[in-house]
Amino acid sequence: MTTAEIFDNIARSYDPATTKGVSGTIQFNLSGDDGGEWYLSVNDAGIDVGRGVSPAATLTVSTSAADYAAIATGKVPPQMAFLQGKLKFKGDMGLAMKMQSLFKPVSA
Repeated sequence: MTTAEIFDNIARSYDPATTKGVSGTIQFNLSGDDGGEWYLSVNDAGIDVGRGVSPAATLTVSTSAADYAAIATGKVPPQMAFLQGKLKFKGDMGLAMKMQSLFKPVSA
């Protein structure tokens, strides 16, 4: 599954009940082959996905596209990637802590 396919399918990977009371924009900066920039705007109404750089990011996530794919598809726990230094966060750490409850692993 490519990075673009993961983000195209992200709307299927969240439970609308989990976005209640959550507000913020998560910027993803993915390096390496199949990398790029995407963002997710999260609020009570749900999640909007965009490609590029959000001017209103409250949290920035940096990792390689390969590591992100492994995390997003459930092959690698995000905590393990973080502890190994493969997943980095900058900004609203409260939102970072909620990410795992917001998203379920995506599939094609």
